[in-house]
Amino acid sequence: MKQFQIEPIFGEAWEIAGLNIAFTNSALWMAITTVLLWAFVAGGMKRELVPGRWQMAVESFTGFIDDMLEANIGKEGRKYLPYIFSLFMFILFGNLLGLLPVGLAFLHPFTFTSHFTVTGVLAVISFSIVLIVGFWKHGFHFFSLFVPHGTPLPMIPVIFPIELISFLVRPFSLALRLFVAMMAGHVLLKVLSSFVMDGLNYSVGTSLIVAFPSFILMIGISALEILVAGIQAYVFALLTSLYINDAENLH
Repeated sequence: MKQFQIEPIFGEAWEIAGLNIAFTNSALWMAITTVLLWAFVAGGMKRELVPGRWQMAVESFTGFIDDMLEANIGKEGRKYLPYIFSLFMFILFGNLLGLLPVGLAFLHPFTFTSHFTVTGVLAVISFSIVLIVGFWKHGFHFFSLFVPHGTPLPMIPVIFPIELISFLVRPFSLALRLFVAMMAGHVLLKVLSSFVMDGLNYSVGTSLIVAFPSFILMIGISALEILVAGIQAYVFALLTSLYINDAENLH
């Protein structure tokens, strides 16, 4: 589990009011992801009449998120495009960077989305937007979201707390889904890599029986992890847009 260990880079003596604010490997890779995302978007904003590949890539991702918001929220969803686009791309870049098969003496890929603290903060931000939009636009009528249309009056005391609890669990489930998916994939790759290394350290027969099949399986799992990285970023953005739709339209 060492691959998930958060470690300070420049020492542990960074404290403010008794709180440790040391710059960690997780913070480093979040910063790298932010810089790369900024560079990716900035490089694709040339607004050329005949777009190049870079501009087309940025426009394709933007159009993809825009279509998703319009399908789930409607025309009012366009104002959430900057946030949902940034959320989707940040998670996608973070997931993919954690899969890079490179390593230096002081810098190794770190998947910060495999930590519940990171995915939890992203989920809390999304949930906060839902609450702010819901109460700002509808006031206390927002609580009607927890009473489905057509609910018989005697059933309201039963349905309301169930719907409320279901609503409050959303940020936890949103964060847990991404965290578990990324962590499980990396654990599986680590286990298979240990089979490969241990098998190579033994006889040729053991290498053929254990190491070679494990290596082939690692290639397949790595390809699957790339797919999962994209799917999990999409699911996180999709569910966030659906939750915002509830706040906008009380559906």
